[in-house]
Amino acid sequence: MPHVPPPPRIGAVLLAAGSASRMGHRPKCLLEREGQPIVQRQAQALLGAGLAPVVVVLGHYREQVAAALDGLPVKRVVNPDPEAPQSHSLHQGLAALHAGLDAVLVSLADLPLVGPSEIAALVAAWQQRPAGTVFVRPWVHGQPGNPVLLDASVRHELLSGGPDLSGQQWAARHPERVHRWETDLRAYVTDVDRPEDLDALAAQGVALRWPDNPVA
Repeated sequence: MPHVPPPPRIGAVLLAAGSASRMGHRPKCLLEREGQPIVQRQAQALLGAGLAPVVVVLGHYREQVAAALDGLPVKRVVNPDPEAPQSHSLHQGLAALHAGLDAVLVSLADLPLVGPSEIAALVAAWQQRPAGTVFVRPWVHGQPGNPVLLDASVRHELLSGGPDLSGQQWAARHPERVHRWETDLRAYVTDVDRPEDLDALAAQGVALRWPDNPVA
């Protein structure tokens, strides 16, 4: 029988430490879609796709966001300085993963349309990436998207470069090692940064609402 290689070992980092200043300093990752916080939906999508471990980086609103993750087998890491650039949260998450992973998926907690099928499609794109590429990013009609998938070697280079080195900076320095995965899935470029984004989603039939009783 032909040898079938084992599936790649992929961990995940979910960034949920921001202050949501453009959303009026309200924890946008707790916005609910169909009664469920979007940070919880994303964590479940990552776990459901078989990614492990899943590390969630908390900062601002850490108690509320942590409560939304209760019962899920995720590792929580707190960024002690969430006002620092987002790359610091990325480094916190990457450092919390164990050795032996083949790749790491990095996602943002404010992507309301990313679910199990989008995670699976990105993993498939990673498995089919061109030779020599180690960083896969969705590219939707000329716009870069999230999540991204990076090889274990990129994780090592980012950690070695210090907390001010972001994934975007790394990709800009090594364009020949980046695969721009062309896709029509707009979930990868749909986030919620401002109140107007909620109106735009509502016009598309996607209702996001603040919880009636936010966790204190």
